[in-house]
Amino acid sequence: MKPIVAIVGRPNVGKSSLFNQIIGRRVSIVHETPGVTRDRIYADAQWQERQFTLVDTGGIEIDSKEDLSALMLKQTNIAIETADVILFVVDVKDGITNVDERIAQILRKSDKNIILVVNKVDTPELEIDTYEFYNLGLGDPISISSSHKRGLGDLLDEVISFFDDEDASATENDGVISIAILGRPNAGKSSFINSLLGNERTIVSDIPGTTRDAIDTPFRYAGQDFLLIDTAGIRRKSRVSEDLEYYSVLRSISSIERADVGVIIIDGSDGVAEQDAKIAGMVHEAGKPCVLVWNKWDLVEKDSQTVEKYKKDLYDKLSFMTYAPFLTISAKTGQRVTKVLDFAREVYAQTSKRVTTGVFNDALREAVTMTEPPSKNGRQLKIYYGSQVAVCPPTFMLSVNDTDLFHFSYERYLINYFRQTFNLEMTPIRVIKQSRKQKDD
Repeated sequence: MKPIVAIVGRPNVGKSSLFNQIIGRRVSIVHETPGVTRDRIYADAQWQERQFTLVDTGGIEIDSKEDLSALMLKQTNIAIETADVILFVVDVKDGITNVDERIAQILRKSDKNIILVVNKVDTPELEIDTYEFYNLGLGDPISISSSHKRGLGDLLDEVISFFDDEDASATENDGVISIAILGRPNAGKSSFINSLLGNERTIVSDIPGTTRDAIDTPFRYAGQDFLLIDTAGIRRKSRVSEDLEYYSVLRSISSIERADVGVIIIDGSDGVAEQDAKIAGMVHEAGKPCVLVWNKWDLVEKDSQTVEKYKKDLYDKLSFMTYAPFLTISAKTGQRVTKVLDFAREVYAQTSKRVTTGVFNDALREAVTMTEPPSKNGRQLKIYYGSQVAVCPPTFMLSVNDTDLFHFSYERYLINYFRQTFNLEMTPIRVIKQSRKQKDD
């Protein structure tokens, strides 16, 4: 599981500038999923070969009657809940403000790793002004200038010092399959869990966002141990405002990272919305298998073509995730609810599957024989050999003469071939190309 690093602080201290500088200059971004339009709230990144997810809690316009300081405190609280490391950004030119003090008070009470970042230290002369921020009681401040790209390396060295030595994703799951229940507010996540467990464990309400915290529920079904991770909504029962989508996305990030399988609950009465695509995009980018669940099927008027019509609409809008199985349910009546768990077990078995090197190379040779690799400027792509280097998702390393010759369409062809050959139809697959350029190509 990749650690989550959240940037918090009041407006205009340079949070978004810091976010952009880190992911744009110092850190490599994992590629964005084609066809998914989403706000720049987070990015998967790495520093010194350590991967993490960076979250920006700023740069969003919120339509709310609450005062600005209250909104900043709300963002801080959510960051504390979801993040492993928190970057608290302040402005050296403004000094300590009342909002800074209130945020620092919340952070001091948390048990999270806090790094105090003094931004806009654009010249050495401003270094002396950073000493004021010791009064916030958060330890030694780190001075940076995001606009001048100063001090970012030292900051990131400090960030990764809090990470565990071993990648949590490499640990065994002790036979328990963790499932993140994802979806827009009011899509029926809580109703689905209540129907599955047979009791009112979570509050079910027509008011979006009434699930207050992410709650983990272990249970057993058909001889298999599961852990349900119920993703939370926002912390208030009020009208739907612009911050609703933002907070639901922010809270979903850690749940996806913790889970083995994602289950996306889609509101059948509304259809596939942009928020559904954003959540699906996060699951896909995280390399997690997924079950797409069309809820409230009891409210849909049906004929013999209804299922195929809805399925086509779903995959048209989530074209990057056609490998994910699709299922219609009614959490209200309990129709096909347990079938979701059957799919979750199957997709987890596929994403955990290993293929021996010999078997993989036999299939690779067959694939290359059936469809010849592409050429460019008179040079043809050569694939020498390959092997599986990881599971969850299945990841295959290919040794080639030149990665520049590896067109994405041929990669897509190979992935589809691997799906059919190794029974990996319901899991994301990753291909890593390793160049071995030769003079005699």
